[in-house]
Amino acid sequence: MARNPKADDLEGRLVRFAIDIVTLTGQLPPNFQAKHIATQLLRSGTAAAPNYGEARAAESRADFIHKLKIALKELNETAVWLRILQGSFAVDADFITRLVAENTELSKILVSSIQTARRNDNQSR
Repeated sequence: MARNPKADDLEGRLVRFAIDIVTLTGQLPPNFQAKHIATQLLRSGTAAAPNYGEARAAESRADFIHKLKIALKELNETAVWLRILQGSFAVDADFITRLVAENTELSKILVSSIQTARRNDNQSR
């Protein structure tokens, strides 16, 4: 199967984002509140990359769109958890700002990919 440099780059960015989420959650204090947020953020913030990987191996365009939408939902949830985290704990503001910006960019890319896939699906009918 031929490699797609754009898709490889996006998957790499999603993996790096997930690694940054792992790093961030590892820096939180060991109390009940932080553990709850860390668990939720870790789950959603690391889910987009494997869901995108699944989308790349989709069995149909509809399956591809569905899996991209799941990845986007996870990024949307992550954005909310990052805002909750920012307001709840003293964390590295620059790191969080960078994560929020990357989350926004990744979300925009996925939205665009979903729109393109839908357009292509409608044209092939």
